[in-house]
Amino acid sequence: MYCNQCEQTSNGTGCVDIGVCGKDEDVQSLQETLLYGVKGLAAYANHARRLGKTDEEVNAFIEEALFSTLTNVNFDPKAFRLYLTRAAQVRDRARGLCGEACRSAGCEPKSVPWAEEWTPAGDVEGLVAQGRRVGVEPRIEKLGAEIAGLQELIVYGAKGAASYAYHAAVLGKEDDGLYALFHELLAYVAGEPTEADGLLTNALRTGELNLKAMELLDAANTQAYGHPEPTAVRVTPVKGKCIVVSGHDLKDLEELLKQTEGKGINVYTHGEMLPAHGYPGLKKYEHLAGNYGGAWQEQQKEFDAFPGAILMTTNCLMKPRDAYQGRLFTTGPVGWPGIPHLTDGAFASVIEAALAAPGFAEDEPEKTITVGFARNAVLGVADKVIEAVKSGAIRHFFLIGGCDGAKTGRNYYTEFAE
Repeated sequence: MYCNQCEQTSNGTGCVDIGVCGKDEDVQSLQETLLYGVKGLAAYANHARRLGKTDEEVNAFIEEALFSTLTNVNFDPKAFRLYLTRAAQVRDRARGLCGEACRSAGCEPKSVPWAEEWTPAGDVEGLVAQGRRVGVEPRIEKLGAEIAGLQELIVYGAKGAASYAYHAAVLGKEDDGLYALFHELLAYVAGEPTEADGLLTNALRTGELNLKAMELLDAANTQAYGHPEPTAVRVTPVKGKCIVVSGHDLKDLEELLKQTEGKGINVYTHGEMLPAHGYPGLKKYEHLAGNYGGAWQEQQKEFDAFPGAILMTTNCLMKPRDAYQGRLFTTGPVGWPGIPHLTDGAFASVIEAALAAPGFAEDEPEKTITVGFARNAVLGVADKVIEAVKSGAIRHFFLIGGCDGAKTGRNYYTEFAE
C-alpha cells in the first residue's frame, strides 16, 4: 500500500501499512482502479464536449466517483465494486457520445486505446490487483516522483472540487462550465503528460476549479436555506431521544429534520455540520437542538457516549467502534463494510434506532457558541467595523478557531473584538 492523498498521511509522506484514516490496502487499490477508469471516460467526455455533445449522466458520475475516493468517505469494497461496474458502463456511454459527436462533425472518432481495453475484473480480488498495476507507485517508478506527483496533484485537486460540486448538485445547482473544466483536466492527466511546466500550469488551474465549485456551493446553500445569520447554538444536551448528524450534506439534514418532526426526537449536528445552525431554512426546526461534541476526529470517543442514532453524510467517517455500530448509518457516497447504507433520504431506520436507544436522561446546564458569521453577515457590518477600527473603538482582533470551542462554550468560527 502507498497512499499520499491527504495532509494526514503518515510522517507527512504516505501511508504504507494502513491509512491513518482507517483505509486498508485493498480499498486504496480499488480507489486507484476507479480513478483510472474515470480518467479514461473523462477523455471521451472532453472530446465529445469540444464537439458540442454533453451528457448529464456522465457529468454526475465523474463527480460522485471522484468524491467517493476522498479521505474519510468510503471504505466499503462492495461499494467500490459497484462504482467500478458503473464506471465501465458510463465509459461506454461517453465513448458512444464521442463517436456521435465525431460523426456529426465529420471527423475521425476519438480513440483512447487503454480506456477502451479496460474492463473491470469480476470480483473484488481482481479489482484490487488491477489497482496495484495502475496506482501511484507504478507511476512513480515509471515517471519519477516529481512528474508523478504533479499528475497526482491535478487529480487530488479535482477530487476536492468534486466534493463541493456534488453538494451543490444535490441542491439542484450545477454549472456546465465547471463540468467542462473537470473533464479537461482529467483528460489532460489521462494522456500521461510528462512536461513539468504544463503539469504545473494545470495543477494551478485546479485552484480555479475549486473556487468555482465553492462559489457554486455557496449559491446552492443560500438559495435553498437563506444566508447564514449569527446564531447561538447550544452545545450541551437536552433530555430526550436523539440523533446526531455528521458530514456536510445540508439536504440530508433537512430531510431528517422533516421526518423527525413531532416524533419527540432531538437532532444534533456534529463536527463540520455545525455551521448548518446559521441557515434560516434549517434553524427554524425547533428540534434541531444543538451541536454535540467537537471535531470529527473525536467521533469514536464521542459516538461511544452518544445515547442515540448516528447518521454520517458525505464524509468525515472514521472506523466505527463496536459499541455504536448497531446505531450507525451512512448515506450518499459514504460507506463502511457492514454498516447500513441508506438511499433517497429514507431515514426510517435511523428514527427507529433513535427511539430504541435511551436518549439523554436529563438536561445539562446550557452552554452556547455562536455560528453564522458568513459572507453576507460579515459584509453587512463591514463599514461599521472599519469605522470602529479607525476611531479606536476596536483595537485588537482575536481569532478563535477549532472545534474545541464546542467543548468549552467559546465562540466558534468567529472573531472577537476588543
